[in-house]
Amino acid sequence: MFRQITIAMIIIGLAGCSQLPTNRGQQYIDGDFEQVLNEVPTVESEQPQDYSTFSEQMERVIERSPSMAKKYESLYRQIDNWAEQNGDPRQLGNYGIQVAQMGGGDSKGNVMFTGYYSPVIELRHQPDETYRYPVYGMPTCEERCPSREEIYQGALDGQGLELGYSASMLDVFMMEVQGSGFVHFDDDGELQYFAYKGKNGHRYVSIGRVLIDRGEVPREKMSLKAIEEWVNANDEATVRELLEQNPSYVFFQPKESLDVMGTAGIPLLAHASVAADREYLPMGSVILAEVPQLDEAGNWNGQHVLKLLMALDTGGAVKKNHLDLYHGMGKQAGTDAGHYKHFGRVWKLGLQGSATEEPWLMPAAEK
Repeated sequence: MFRQITIAMIIIGLAGCSQLPTNRGQQYIDGDFEQVLNEVPTVESEQPQDYSTFSEQMERVIERSPSMAKKYESLYRQIDNWAEQNGDPRQLGNYGIQVAQMGGGDSKGNVMFTGYYSPVIELRHQPDETYRYPVYGMPTCEERCPSREEIYQGALDGQGLELGYSASMLDVFMMEVQGSGFVHFDDDGELQYFAYKGKNGHRYVSIGRVLIDRGEVPREKMSLKAIEEWVNANDEATVRELLEQNPSYVFFQPKESLDVMGTAGIPLLAHASVAADREYLPMGSVILAEVPQLDEAGNWNGQHVLKLLMALDTGGAVKKNHLDLYHGMGKQAGTDAGHYKHFGRVWKLGLQGSATEEPWLMPAAEK
């Protein structure tokens, strides 16, 4: 799954923390770090543990990717063994598991977590007065693909690229943002998965940032829900003008399978996988992470939960000390993912005597 950018970055263009706040789950208990990946002797964490999703995600990798299994299976099996028998992060070394702590955007161990999800939007095969916003397949562009504004003006009309029609311009836009999504055809009940096919090559502009700069939504209240409320309060022409501020446009292709695939070609499980910077976390890497927990309003509730996650996806804005947590499918997953712009501590895991040993070293470039 290719995503242009994460929800949080779409909304307001967040960066790593440089001050010393704690309202988004920041912790200051490890001192300073010099690198993105830093060798540490052990993991000191008193957070509650939930390793329940790791085993199923591990098996999907082993079943679907022989090359990944060849490199990682010994690490996966030993981590699974540790999680089942012990689970105490301070005992990882007794299982031959080595750890490298991520330094965080502030060099104090605070790694940003954002979120993404698989939207489900209602479509019809033929347009009518309500379902009139098309979802497009990839056009053939001789020199330059049209911008969003040009597409809205009809630049792709008559090419037979329409995959379906939505009743919501914003729903189509948000599926573009995620890079893929599920569609339910209202006219015949069919459920399909629309995967990313390509984009028009124009630059990305955050509509959330535009709304903030225009004084339409206060920065501190900006969220996916705030954007939806603004859209519902304005007419079609006003909404269209806002969306046209982002000239980038994404095209799709229907898939027979309903599996949500990450960049690694592995079906993703909710709360079991992340998009990551493959320069530091190659596809298939395992991390132990204190994942920040949020309340219904999207505020950090004062807790983290220690989870095992796998790096199985990438994203255009997911670089260095930034992880994008996959939240699953549907409206609630979208609401939850849209709230995520919080921090937790993260450790990359490796197995002594295997291809994954010394996880603090920069990995060889992936082909």
